[in-house]
Amino acid sequence: MMEELHDVQLTEIKPLLTGQNGRNLQDFDCQEHDVETPHGVLHVTMRGVAKGNRPTILTYHDIGLNHKSCFNSLFNYEDMQEVTQHFSVLHVDAPGQQENAPSFPSGYQYPTMDELSEMLPYVLTQLQVKSVIGIGVGAGAYILTRLALNEPGLVEGLVLINVDPCAKGWMDWAASKLSGWTSNLVDMIMSHHFSPDELTENQEIIQTYRLHISQDVPQENLVMFYTSYDSRTELQMERPVPGLNENTVNTLSCPALLVVGDTSPAVDAVVECNSRLNPTKTTLLKMADCGGLPQVVQPGKLSEAFKYFVQGMGYMATASMTRLVRSRTHSASSVGSTDGPRSRSTTNTVTEGATQATPRHTATHAMEVTA
Repeated sequence: MMEELHDVQLTEIKPLLTGQNGRNLQDFDCQEHDVETPHGVLHVTMRGVAKGNRPTILTYHDIGLNHKSCFNSLFNYEDMQEVTQHFSVLHVDAPGQQENAPSFPSGYQYPTMDELSEMLPYVLTQLQVKSVIGIGVGAGAYILTRLALNEPGLVEGLVLINVDPCAKGWMDWAASKLSGWTSNLVDMIMSHHFSPDELTENQEIIQTYRLHISQDVPQENLVMFYTSYDSRTELQMERPVPGLNENTVNTLSCPALLVVGDTSPAVDAVVECNSRLNPTKTTLLKMADCGGLPQVVQPGKLSEAFKYFVQGMGYMATASMTRLVRSRTHSASSVGSTDGPRSRSTTNTVTEGATQATPRHTATHAMEVTA
């Protein structure tokens, strides 16, 4: 048994802004589009074409990033390549945040977070995308959650990394104003992404992203996106009570996988979001030894979790067994099976180093991934 488990103790490749071996596989088979919407133009990148009745994977990045710096490490990872053979991928760049974006003209009114969400159905219609599985980080996770609340028929599932459902409270607002007097925009965004320990210990990734945030996006555009997110409203969601209000309460109706690193600044926010979702459709994945950007520093574990998530929705039933499945066969605490079809109504994700209790209606599936 120990020999079987030994081969899953793998060291993650941390490919930062590009991909493994410096390659960016996302540049192949891609088409870029500028889509007109009532709230302005949205720059998107489509990889592949919609495959039958399968949803398209829709990504939305966080503040200070674009779709490449946020998601290339994940989508270039070998295990994720297997997933994208089954799905087309649509990357969205928030207005003015894409590579080589021009600065907005004087007087430009940046969309609110609600309006950024309202732009997405126009994109899906123009590109003939019928439904999506969303992967969002931070601000992008908020935007995709609002899309799912407003247009539940468009969203089949959500992977929400570092999601914060709350509006900024008065104390947070005051703290940000005070810190704004002594910190510049780049410092504030870095503290949004990384914990204080990460900012002092993980120098390679910190330097890489500090340079990216300060040099690769026009700072005037970045201020507008940051301000829009900083002014977000509360996501009105409430956990349903079985037998009482599950058909009337306002919450996500699709399966959701919430992801956060155990040292991320977003831990409390993600736990709060988890408390507002249907426990029979929600899994909370807390990654050990991982900070604020799990899709960058732990792409293997996240792609593995995503594979099980879409299998739980009934897709990729014939996907090859992986190291996590091999380790699962020796775990008496694991539940469910990767064999045979699965219902799309619940999510049952098991990942490396995880322990999971039998799901109950009163508890959300929770797990912790160890390195």
